[in-house]
Amino acid sequence: MSAAQPLVVLVHGAFAESASWNGVLEHLDGLGIDAVAVANPLRSLAGDAAYVRDVVAASSRKVVLVGHSYGGMVISEAGAGDDRVVGLVYVAAFVPEHGQSALELSNSEPGSTLGDALVSYPVASGGNEFAIRLEAFHGQFAADVPAATARSMALTQRPVTEAALTAGLQAEEPAWRRAPSWFVFGDADRNIPVAVHRAGAERASSRGTWELSGASHALGVSQPAAVAAAIAQAVAEVSTTARPAVPGVRAI
Repeated sequence: MSAAQPLVVLVHGAFAESASWNGVLEHLDGLGIDAVAVANPLRSLAGDAAYVRDVVAASSRKVVLVGHSYGGMVISEAGAGDDRVVGLVYVAAFVPEHGQSALELSNSEPGSTLGDALVSYPVASGGNEFAIRLEAFHGQFAADVPAATARSMALTQRPVTEAALTAGLQAEEPAWRRAPSWFVFGDADRNIPVAVHRAGAERASSRGTWELSGASHALGVSQPAAVAAAIAQAVAEVSTTARPAVPGVRAI
């Protein structure tokens, strides 16, 4: 491991948890890339971003932030104005402008079926939080994942507050406006329409974009090698280390 290589910080989104990155972590480790998956609180955009900023501040190295789904909101906020964040990877993730919310972006193009799959209930701190109904989780979130794995994911999902999903990005200059970014997403995503992903990659002037045929929203679980390959390219381009060889994976 070269000291010039950044640390990769993986940020999960709504209805997932840090173990959803396990397959990606295994592939990154095989490529000699140091990474850590954080437990995103999913309570508020400002609070979630502050937590990730604490993780970045604790590192003695530069950082590449990787966000899945709502995690794209978090890394766009957490990395804003921070020179330690040298790259961003959006994995089936939102790419917000200042003031935009996850809910607004999700509805900016037709195609999401997430609303019909959700259950909501009040939380003691005020407001409501959402989870995906157990019987709907497989088809909605992880259609290309084995049923038994999807069942475990459904039972361990972390609910997200309504406040987190409806909060607009506070940063005047989102992190993707300053740091280079890479994108990987599936064309069978039922949570976030593929048109939203394509628009986000174009908005951020993506350095590399992978659109995976037939892939669901749960890319880190169903296609960890492809996700790791996108991250590996980002790491290589922002560091002085040689790029790891990842055969059979091509950017579009």
